[in-house]
Amino acid sequence: MKTSFNVSTRGDTDIIDITEKVQSILTNSNIQSGIINVFVVGSTAGLSFVEYEPGLIEDLQEVFEKIAPKNKYYHHHEKWHDDNGNSHVRASLLKPDLTIPFENNKLCIGTWQQIILIDFDTSSRNREILVTIISDE
Repeated sequence: MKTSFNVSTRGDTDIIDITEKVQSILTNSNIQSGIINVFVVGSTAGLSFVEYEPGLIEDLQEVFEKIAPKNKYYHHHEKWHDDNGNSHVRASLLKPDLTIPFENNKLCIGTWQQIILIDFDTSSRNREILVTIISDE
């Protein structure tokens, strides 16, 4: 089964919990066990797992700013004459997809483990999230 949904972001390392939306898609599929793949379209965003709470969100944003600061020269800017070289570098440190097992129509994730979308681009975006469910039944 394949489907998708869209997420509006603010850009600039906006971190959004998409766990409930992914679980809702799984619930509505009525597929009991297998794996689910979640994929963000675009080269300036990524997916990960975290304990989604304000302190950790701020910590992540600060870490990404230290690793790939906004106000640094990036060779990428020469190619396209844009300003999102840091966005591409940050996104390359994550994956565009996650594969998650599920049983009894529920994601096999921990209590404090949420699926997050991080949009690193320099302006707001409407991100497409592709979801593929593979049943082992």
